[in-house]
Amino acid sequence: MNKKRSRVSEWINNYLSEETPRSKSLIVSAFGDSIAPYSEGIWLGELIDLLAPLGLNERLVRTSAFRLIEEGWLRARREGRRSFYALTDSGRSKFEKAYSHIYDPLEAEWDQHWTMVILPRQVEASSDRSEFKRELTWSGFASLTAGLFVHPTIPPSEVRALLERYNLAEQVILMRSIDADTSLQRQGDQTLLESWNLSEVGSRYEKFIDRFAPLLELIRKEPLTPNEGFLLQTLLIHSFRRTNLNDPRLPLSLLPADWAGQRGFELCKRIYTLTYVLSAKHLQSLPGFESMDKRGSRLRMPVAQRFGGLKPRVQAA
Repeated sequence: MNKKRSRVSEWINNYLSEETPRSKSLIVSAFGDSIAPYSEGIWLGELIDLLAPLGLNERLVRTSAFRLIEEGWLRARREGRRSFYALTDSGRSKFEKAYSHIYDPLEAEWDQHWTMVILPRQVEASSDRSEFKRELTWSGFASLTAGLFVHPTIPPSEVRALLERYNLAEQVILMRSIDADTSLQRQGDQTLLESWNLSEVGSRYEKFIDRFAPLLELIRKEPLTPNEGFLLQTLLIHSFRRTNLNDPRLPLSLLPADWAGQRGFELCKRIYTLTYVLSAKHLQSLPGFESMDKRGSRLRMPVAQRFGGLKPRVQAA
């Protein structure tokens, strides 16, 4: 193996030794980022081969894929001794919702209104109510009190869809409001910002930057093979989606100057620009991807539209 490839392999090995990503989570990252946009699914044997360089053996992949079926992410069909894994409708919906959280740029400006969700006291405690509150938190809403949630940019239409899903449309109050005293608006905005733990979120982004900035310098200087492009991109998105999992994605006008989340996003985009064409080329080489959508547009957001739009810059080894 030449020097270039050994340096990439060394980076991957260091990452795996320090992070040890969970097999199920890594499969979700690979499926959502690389597989599902291009193809209906993948044969189990090919999935095993794809992920073997990332430390997942056959037993781990089989066990994790089975658990993802139990959780409603994947479905399987058998043809002889082979199994083909594809997204369920629910899994597809989850990926498409997660895409905006991972790949959409932050909004720069803000109309100074807040989306407010109010759960009156008389709303009965139920599993639907608990799941609704968890969805709000995951989406980025802050809980000001036991029954009051706020976010600056998430549109009411997105909340209404959740209310319909959990049969709470007639019980929950939803509004879009602005501070009544405009002279005190900035002070009020800053008080609301304290409802999010931005220092913790920023710290996670700084760790992401510290880990992946050296990788960007490495692959800028030395060409990658398609397989290396796939492996690095899978680890990149796996790390980035876990880093920004609890990011409320507030508009830049509300965030601190030189926000680490924005710098992390830009770093992720720069690396992704250098890997995504190679990663797709690697997938195209698999026999089971003969009928793949080469544009990567099977799901809501085509691959080339991620991160606000990508212009490929790759050097193949």
